[in-house]
Amino acid sequence: MEMQKYKTTSAINCAEDSNKRVGPVDEGYTGEVEVFTGITAGSNVKLVPYIFNSHLEFLELRFKLGETSATVHTKKPLDADLLAAVDSTLYYSVMCDGPVKYNNSRTLKINDINDHSPVFEQKTYTTDVSEIEDVDSEVVQVTAKDGDSTTANNLVTYSYAPTSEDFSLLESGAFTLKRRLNYNLVQKYNFLVTAQDNWGLNDTATVTINVVDFDNLNPFFSYNVYQAFIQENQVGHFQTIEPAAIKAEDGDKGIMIPLTYSISAVSPDKYRSNFNIDSSSGVVSVTTALDREEMDVRVIDVSIKAAQTDDILKTAAALVTVSVEDVNDNLPEFDKPNYSVTLLENSPVDAVLFKPVVTDLDEGGFVGTLRIIPDSAPFSVGADGTVRVKNSTVLDRETTERFTFQIEAREANPPHTNVTVQVSVTLLDENDNSPVFTSNTYEGKVYANQTEGMSLVQVKAEDLDADKNGQIKYSIEFGNDDGYFSIDENSGIIALAKTIPLEENVLLEFALFITARDGGKISRSSSARVNVRAPGDSKPQFLQKLYRGTVEEEQEPGVVILTVNFLALSAEHPPTLTVVTESEKFTISNSGEFSTKEKLDYDEAPHNYTVTISISDGSRSDSAVVEVQVTDVNDNGPVFTSSSVTKSVPEDAELGSNVTVVPATDKDSSFNKEIRYSLRGGEGRFSVDAVSGMVSVAASLDRETKAEYELLVVAEDQGRPVRSASASLLIQVTDINDHIPKFSESEYQAEVLETASAGSILLSVSASDPDEGANGRVTYSVFQQSPSSDTPVFELDSSSGTLRLLQPLDYSQVKEYRLVVQASDGGTPSLVGNGSVVLKVKDVNNNPPEFSKERYDVTVSENLAGGSSILSLEVTDRDEGGFSDGYFIYNNDTFDINNQGVVSLRKDVTLDRETKDSYILQVVAVDQLVDGLSSTAQLNISVLDYNDNAPQFPIIPDPLQLPEGDYSEKNPGEIRMIVPTDADLGPNGEVTLSLTSPHPLFRFREDGMLLAVGPLDRESKGTYELVVKASDNGSPQREVGDEGERKLDVNDNRPEFSSSSFASSVLLKDAEEGKLLLTLSASDRDQGNNSLVRYSFSEGSSPYLALNSETGALTLTSDLADVTEDTTLVLKAMATDQGRPPLNSTADVVVNLRVASLSEGVAFLSSSYNFSLPENQPAGGEVGRVSAASGSPIYDVIYSLKTHTDLFSVDASGAILSRTQLDREEQDWYILDVEAVDTRSPPTSAIAMVRVEVEDVNEAPQFSSEVYKASVFSIAPYKTPVVYVKATDPDLGEGAQLVYSLTEDSQFFAVDPSSGLLFVVSAQSLSGLNTVGLKASDPRGLSATTRVEVEVRGGASSGDIVVISINQPANTVEKKVPELEKSLGAALGFTVNILEVWSSNGGSSRASVRTLISFISEDGGKLVPSEDVIQKLQSEAAAVRAELVKVFGEGLHFEVEIEPEGPASSQPAIIALGVLLALSMLGLIVAVALIFRFKRSQKHEQDSDKESFDMERNAEGYMNKTLSGAEVSEQTREQEKAAEDGGTDGDSVRFKANAQWKNEERDGEESKTTL
Repeated sequence: MEMQKYKTTSAINCAEDSNKRVGPVDEGYTGEVEVFTGITAGSNVKLVPYIFNSHLEFLELRFKLGETSATVHTKKPLDADLLAAVDSTLYYSVMCDGPVKYNNSRTLKINDINDHSPVFEQKTYTTDVSEIEDVDSEVVQVTAKDGDSTTANNLVTYSYAPTSEDFSLLESGAFTLKRRLNYNLVQKYNFLVTAQDNWGLNDTATVTINVVDFDNLNPFFSYNVYQAFIQENQVGHFQTIEPAAIKAEDGDKGIMIPLTYSISAVSPDKYRSNFNIDSSSGVVSVTTALDREEMDVRVIDVSIKAAQTDDILKTAAALVTVSVEDVNDNLPEFDKPNYSVTLLENSPVDAVLFKPVVTDLDEGGFVGTLRIIPDSAPFSVGADGTVRVKNSTVLDRETTERFTFQIEAREANPPHTNVTVQVSVTLLDENDNSPVFTSNTYEGKVYANQTEGMSLVQVKAEDLDADKNGQIKYSIEFGNDDGYFSIDENSGIIALAKTIPLEENVLLEFALFITARDGGKISRSSSARVNVRAPGDSKPQFLQKLYRGTVEEEQEPGVVILTVNFLALSAEHPPTLTVVTESEKFTISNSGEFSTKEKLDYDEAPHNYTVTISISDGSRSDSAVVEVQVTDVNDNGPVFTSSSVTKSVPEDAELGSNVTVVPATDKDSSFNKEIRYSLRGGEGRFSVDAVSGMVSVAASLDRETKAEYELLVVAEDQGRPVRSASASLLIQVTDINDHIPKFSESEYQAEVLETASAGSILLSVSASDPDEGANGRVTYSVFQQSPSSDTPVFELDSSSGTLRLLQPLDYSQVKEYRLVVQASDGGTPSLVGNGSVVLKVKDVNNNPPEFSKERYDVTVSENLAGGSSILSLEVTDRDEGGFSDGYFIYNNDTFDINNQGVVSLRKDVTLDRETKDSYILQVVAVDQLVDGLSSTAQLNISVLDYNDNAPQFPIIPDPLQLPEGDYSEKNPGEIRMIVPTDADLGPNGEVTLSLTSPHPLFRFREDGMLLAVGPLDRESKGTYELVVKASDNGSPQREVGDEGERKLDVNDNRPEFSSSSFASSVLLKDAEEGKLLLTLSASDRDQGNNSLVRYSFSEGSSPYLALNSETGALTLTSDLADVTEDTTLVLKAMATDQGRPPLNSTADVVVNLRVASLSEGVAFLSSSYNFSLPENQPAGGEVGRVSAASGSPIYDVIYSLKTHTDLFSVDASGAILSRTQLDREEQDWYILDVEAVDTRSPPTSAIAMVRVEVEDVNEAPQFSSEVYKASVFSIAPYKTPVVYVKATDPDLGEGAQLVYSLTEDSQFFAVDPSSGLLFVVSAQSLSGLNTVGLKASDPRGLSATTRVEVEVRGGASSGDIVVISINQPANTVEKKVPELEKSLGAALGFTVNILEVWSSNGGSSRASVRTLISFISEDGGKLVPSEDVIQKLQSEAAAVRAELVKVFGEGLHFEVEIEPEGPASSQPAIIALGVLLALSMLGLIVAVALIFRFKRSQKHEQDSDKESFDMERNAEGYMNKTLSGAEVSEQTREQEKAAEDGGTDGDSVRFKANAQWKNEERDGEESKTTL
C-alpha cells in the first residue's frame, strides 16, 4: 500500500557527504521512500549500504543512466520488528558514482504496529513434580515472546485453563505449587496456557505436570475378604476366587514397590500345612489335598499378609475363606449285594416288586438315575427306586419262569460313575392258560365192520400251567345227540358206544365238539371238533352230458380250459377221469380239471374240437362230451427294412421339409397288421408321420449348438397285446457360414516402453468363429491406426494374431496409440469382425533430480522445540511425475528430513549449544525406489545460544570465619572471594552477585569479594545468615541463591521435633521382640556438639517399649503375649542437645497395642463366622455371637443386622438370635451381614459375614388329610381301587421313601406299600360305613396315621352288571378307566362305575385285541337295571361309539355281551331249539326271542340270592364262538332273512346265536349285540 504522505524529495548532493533523517513511516509500508533530484545528466548514482549492509534488502534504487532523478523504492514491506536492534531505524545511502564518491546518507524511522502475536518458545512443556514438593515452589516456567519491537505491542500476559486449586501462574510465566500434591488422587495435570499481548493477539501452549509418587502409604488388598472354592482331593490353585483374584498393591500407586505375600494364620489351625501362598504372585494354593468327607468344618479361614519388599513393616492383611467343594469320588452303594423276589405272573403294569435303597457318601447323597439293564427287561425303576412291572405281556411263567436283570445306579454328576446290582424275579403260577388241543379238527371213520367199544380217534390237549392248573379232563360237549359215541375223560379216546346204521350211496358225518377243562380253582377250557364219517355205497356220474370251453392259440401246455362237476364218494372210492378222444391234445385230472397237452395253432389247425371224457371208480363208470373252441391271438410284430439309417440335413433347412422315410411291415392281418409310427429323442427338432413313417424337420437347427441327432423310430401294430419294433435314425446337420468372427476381448490393452526395439512382440489378439471348415478359419489385419503415420508403426500377423512393433517410439510425441483390428473368416461371402487395441507408451527415467542449492546454511536456537521445522529443501526432476516418488538419504540422529524435503528437529531430541554448536549433513536426493537417479547437497546448521544455564556457585565453606572488628565502608573487611560461573555466551553468561536483602553490615565488591562494612561483635551476635544471589544478564534472566556465613556459633537453638506428637499401632499377633514401632526425629540448628541430639522419656514408661537414645528408634521388648486386650501407652519424649548449657524440647508419644485391628476404627475380631442351629428351634434361641472392637476403650460398639432381618436379630452384646422357627427343607443356608458402628464422630463401621446352617431334624410324615372318604360296591372284585392316600415327609430327599401299611390287619382291604393305593380284597360280606386305618412310615421310624371311611354299598347283584367288549388291549383300557367311565356316563346319561377289565381269553394276554369291561350304572343314586342300560347302549350306539373314539381314537368297535346261562337252565332251551329246527325262519326268530326272555327269568330266579356276579362266571369269561361249513352259510342266510322280516335297518342291532342250533346245550353259552 503506497502512502504519498511518506514520500520525501531531496536534491542530490554530489559535492560532499551529507546525512539526513527522513520519515517516519509505519511498518508494512511499500512504495516510494525518497526521490533524489538534480542529478547531472550522464552522471551515475547508486544505492549503497549505510552502516548495516542487510538494510538494503528492503530498498532498491530506480534509476537509469541519463536520467536527472532517482527514486529510492521499497523492495518488500518495511518491518520495524526486524530492525528492533537498531531502534526500528532503516539506514541507507545514495552515492554519487563519480571520481569522488560522495554519500547522501539517510536514516528512516519505522513506526512499530502490532502485527505479531506472542509465540511460545515451546508448544509443549512437561515437568515432573514430587508429591512432597514444598508449597510455593516453582515447578515449571513457560515463556512466550512477541515479535513486535515496542513495549506497547510486545508486553505479554499469561493465563491458563482449567483453573486449579493446586497451582498458580505468575506474571512471569512461572507455575508455582499452592498445596501439596497427592499422586493417588491425580497423577497428571494438563493445562492450556495462553500468552496474550495488549491488543488481544495470542498463542497457546500445553503444560503437562506429572506427579511423582513418594513412598508414604502402606500397601492394601483389593478386598478385605475373599471367597475361594476348591474341590476336595485337589491340589494346586483355587478353581474360583470371588469377588476377584487375590491382589495387593502398594498404596503409592506411582511407585508400586514389589510386595511379598505370606500366610499369617489358618483356622482351624490343623489345616495350616494344607495351604501355601506364592510370595511373589499372592496365589494361594492347596499343597495337601483335603477330603470333604473327613472334614469337621465346611469352610477354612486363611489369613494372608502382604508386605513391601523394601520395608516389611508396611503391610496389609486380608482373609480368604476357603470352601471345600464336594467331588464325586464315592461310588453309589445298594443296601443289598443282590435281590431275589417273587411275582405273580400276569401282574398288571405298575405292580410293585420291591424298592432298593441307594446311598452315596458324597454331598447330597445319591443324586442320579436308576435304570434297568437290559432295557428289554419287562420291569422299570422309578426315580425313587421303586421297581414296577413295565410290560405285563411277557410275565408268562410258562414262557419264562425267571427273569434276571441288573439295576444300574448312575450318578448325575461327572464322572457319572455307576454301580449295578443283580436282581432275580421268579414268577408264581396262576391259571392263565386254557388247555390247547394238538389239532383244531380230528377225523374218525366207521365202516361196515363196526363194533361197539371200538376206538375211533384220540384227542389230546396240553395246558402249560403247573400242578392242578395244568391237569385236563375231556368231555363231549355236543354233537352226540344219538349217543353213538363216548370219550374217556382222562385219555381223550373216543369210542363207538353203539353201532351206526349205514345207508347205501349216503356218507353220514358226525360233528362232535370236545371240551378239555383244566383243574384250576377257576377252571379254563377249550374245544375241538371231531368229524366222524360213516360212508355207504356210491356210484360215480357226471352232472352234465355236454361241457363247452374256449382257449387261445399258441398257449403253453397245461392251460385249464374248464372244470367238470361230478358226484362220487371220493373219500372211500376215489374216481378216475380220462380223455377218450383227442387224448394227444387234451387231458383231465381226477378233480375234473380239463386242460391242454400241447400248443394249439389257430391258423394251421382246426378251430373246434369235440372230446369224449369218462369217469370210473373201478366198477362203475359214466361219460360226457367237451366242445373246445380255439381263438386267434396277435403273435407277429412289425419288422423294419433296415435297423439303422443315416441321413444329413443343412442347418438352415425349412420347417416341415422331409428328411427320410423309415418303413416297416407286419405279417399279421386285419388290425393286427396296421402300423403306427412314433419318434424317440431328437429334442423336438424332428417329427414323424404316424401312418407313412416320413421324418421331417419340426424346429430350427443350429449345427454349432448340436451337429447330429440320434433318433429311435418306433413301429407298433394295433393288435392286443400290441407288438412293436424300432430302428435307429442318425441325422447329421451340415454347416453354413452364419457366424461372424468374434474377438476374445472387446478391447486389448498393453504398455510398451519408449525404448522398445522394432520387432518386439506387444500382444496377441484372438477371434473365434464357431462355423466349420473354411467358414470358421480366421485371418487378422490392422484396419486403422490413430494417430496415423506415413509408415505403419505396428504389424499384425494374419494367422497368429501377434502384434509387433515396426517403428521406434517417442513418449514425448505420442503417449497412446489406438488400433482397429479385423478378423475375417474364409466363407463365401466372408464375414468380418472388428476389435480395438490400446497401446500406452511408457516413459523411462533418465533425468537425475536437482537441488535448488548446492549448499544450505541455516541457524537455529538451542531451545528449538522437538519436531519443529527448520527449512524445506527444493528438489526438481524433469522426468514424468517430477520428484513426487523421491526420497532423501542422510545420516544424522538429531534431524529428520521427510519425503517433502522438510528438515526438522527430531521430536525426542533437544539441542544444547554448550555440548555441540553446529551440524553438517550430506543429503542425497533419490528420484525413485528402484534404479533411482540421485544428486547431493550439503546442509550446515549452526546452533545459537539461549539463556538456558543458571549461574553456578563455587564451593563455599560453611561457616565462614571472620574475626570481630570495627569495620566500615572506608575500612571494609574482606571475607571471601566468590566467583560464580555461567556456561552461556555473551550477556547470557555475564554474572552479577548481590545479597537478596540489603544488609547494613555486608556487601559485594564488583570483583566478587564479600566485604564486612559495619562493626561486628560476637558477644552481641555470634551468627549472621546471608542469602547470596547470582544473576546473569540474559533474557530471560536466570538467577540462583546460596546461604552464607556464620562468623562464630553459640548454643542458642533448642532441638526441634519434626512433629509435636508421634503415634504407632501394632496388632498383638504381629508383635515380636525388637519390632520397630516408630522413630523420633529432632534437629538442632546449632553447629558441632550444640547440634547433637539425644532422646529419652521425661514422662511415663512401659516394660513393653525400648528407646534408642541416639537414633530415636522405639521398639518392642517382647511379643506382648501377656497383653489380652487393647492397650494405649501415652508417654512424653525429650530431645536434648549436647551444648553448654544443654537445651531440650518434648513431644507426645502414643502407642496402641491392638488385639483385632490396627485401624483407628471399629473392626471385628474375625471377618467371617460360621454358626449352625437345628431346624424348628423355638424363636429367641441364640445362634452364635460376633465381636467387634472400637480400637479405644472410650468408644462403644453398636451392632445391627443388614440382611434377613425378618428371621434373625442381633443384640447389644453381638449375640445373633432367631426370630422364628426355621425349616431346613425350605432353606438350609443363610448368609447374614452384621454391621458394627462405633460412637466416634464421625463414626466408623465394619461388616462381618455370618454363615448360618440349618441342621436337619427328622420330622414325622404328614398326611394331606386326616380322613379320606370313598365308596365301593359289595360286588367289587379283588384289587378294585378304593382311594389313594398321600403323605409327605418334610425331610429332604425322604418324601419318596415312605412306606404305607394298614394299622391293623384286614381281610377286606389292603394297601400298596409304595403308592398308597387302598384296594379291595373282598367286600362281599361288608355293608354300610367301614373304617380302615393306614400308616405312612419314614426310613428313620417316624410315622403318621390317617383313616379311610369306606361306604360299602349293597343292593347290587350280577343282574345289574352290564358287560361290553371293545377292540382295545386290556392294558390300554386299564390305564384309561376314569376317562372310560366319564365317556360312557356322558353317552348314557348315568353315573358309570367300572368293576373289572379282563381279556376275552381269560387274561392270558394283556395285549389282546378284545377286552371285556363290566360295569354298573346309577341314576340319582339308584342302580339302573342292566336291561335298561343295554337298551340304551343299543339305542344310543352312535353316541356311545363317538364318546369312546374320544378316548381310544378312530377304528374303535364295541359289542354288548349278553350274560351266559348256567347249567340248570340250559336243558329246556336245548329241547325247544331241537323242535324249532323244522320251523320257518320267522318262527325261529320268535322262538329265540321267547327263549331269551325265558333265560332271563330263569336267571333272575336262580341268582336272586347271590351278592356277587362272579360266582357263576366261566373261566374264560364271555366267549364268542362261530359256526363253520355249510351250516354257517345256511344259518347266515336265515339270519339275514329274519333281519329283513323284522324290518331292521343298516344301523340296527343284530342278535347272533353263537353255537350250532342242533347242539345248543353248552356251559358258558352266550349271545351278543354287535355295533
